[in-house]
Amino acid sequence: MPSPAENLARLGIQLPPVATPAAAYVPFVVTGNLVFLSGHIAKRDGKVWTGRLGADMSTADGAQAARAVAIDLMGTLQAACGGDLSRVRRIVKVVSLVQSAPGYNEQHLVTNGCSELLAEVFGAAGQHARSAFGVPELPLGACVEIEMVAELA
Repeated sequence: MPSPAENLARLGIQLPPVATPAAAYVPFVVTGNLVFLSGHIAKRDGKVWTGRLGADMSTADGAQAARAVAIDLMGTLQAACGGDLSRVRRIVKVVSLVQSAPGYNEQHLVTNGCSELLAEVFGAAGQHARSAFGVPELPLGACVEIEMVAELA
């Protein structure tokens, strides 16, 4: 089975460095064998990806935003692993917040953009428990915010 680094290379994905927190928190906390990653907001071309699903964004656009968040999350996870994603035993849980217009109910499909990429990169270890919520607002107007918990070897 290919390593996460090999899968990322095959997909043409280069992970970004850990982003500087925008408020009073740290990007991740390791306790025991678990790493808790703070929420990461969607970015496009280095800027906050803004929008509201069901108003000015389609579900497909939201899934692309969630995929972008997954790439940022993996960059932070790589830092938490000391640079070696092969230390990830399992992606345990993903929590997704989707800025949604009233009546929009496809948050689960938006979040698939993140979940599917994690499975591509980590294989069976990337399959995880998950929650997806619609919210009226997110920090800085971001369309999607996702946090993650992973188990390390």
